[in-house]
Amino acid sequence: MYGICDPTLRNLRPSEADKKLTQKVKEGGTLLDIKLLDHLIVTDTGYYSFADEGEL
Repeated sequence: MYGICDPTLRNLRPSEADKKLTQKVKEGGTLLDIKLLDHLIVTDTGYYSFADEGEL
């Protein structure tokens, strides 16, 4: 499973809320035997990958 968001402030750095949501989705997926492969924050200038940054 992948999570993707498009922030309104065009900030590629994840907020604390983004980090908490990612952990909750990851934990919820574990209960259903679904692996969260990545969570991406995408803007018109680039992207931030939780997997690439070792935050999964």
